[in-house]
Amino acid sequence: MQDRFNFQTQTEHLHARYVGTGNPDTPKYVWNNHIHRDTLASHIGHHSRMVYFCTAENEPMCRLRYKFLTKMIQPCGPPPPDIEKAEF
Repeated sequence: MQDRFNFQTQTEHLHARYVGTGNPDTPKYVWNNHIHRDTLASHIGHHSRMVYFCTAENEPMCRLRYKFLTKMIQPCGPPPPDIEKAEF
């Protein structure tokens, strides 16, 4: 019984500390947005990864960084109609 309580406490602490971890009530669209934004932010933050993408796509680094930043606005496209009405 103590293990279950400890796991529940750790899970609550994780959700309180990190916003993007979600909970069982988090819609799939919101979860996917968090994952895509974290991935794009990681790409932008790691110089060697940006160099790799620039080489692979044959684009300048500033253009690729701008492309990633604009994609972070709506990484999964516009929200479905039922998500717009929900309050978080």
